[in-house]
Amino acid sequence: MSGSGSGTSRGRQVQGRDRDEEGRARNARPRDGLGRPLPYGAPGVARQPEGVVRDPRETVAEAQALLDAGKPFHAHEVFEDAWKSGPDAERGLWRGLAQLSVGLTHAARGNTTGGARLLRRGAGAVEEWAAGSGEAQPYGIGVAELGNWARELAGVVERTGTAVDARAWAPRLRGRGQA
Repeated sequence: MSGSGSGTSRGRQVQGRDRDEEGRARNARPRDGLGRPLPYGAPGVARQPEGVVRDPRETVAEAQALLDAGKPFHAHEVFEDAWKSGPDAERGLWRGLAQLSVGLTHAARGNTTGGARLLRRGAGAVEEWAAGSGEAQPYGIGVAELGNWARELAGVVERTGTAVDARAWAPRLRGRGQA
């Protein structure tokens, strides 16, 4: 992504702040594969479009593809769209999945404390939602397996104190062998 004459990659700058076409504050700097801002004009990874309403199964499939590609920050944006546009009864599920993706993002960036905290918070949120809804595998998502994955990864980052490979640690949302 490259900037236009205004110094942003989308929208414009007003009083030194990036703005979208509607005038809302939006950071327009390009980002790397883990969502870290890069200098204006630097080549970056294409962002996920915001505000996309997807079918829940499309959300899970798109997020899984991004996780498999080592882009958990981008997967978080897909889950955030579902959280904001989906039914109120499912907000806890999508918010928890977004937290898990952000936890993996932080763990991959080397923020082991924040990563471990978000992984555990996301696991708890998804498990709490599943218990309250009575759905152990919403949209094919293996909630118990996902919680185990998150807690295992949280322990690894705390023990090692080093960044993890986001692609190598990508969770299987629907479990092994499920599309």
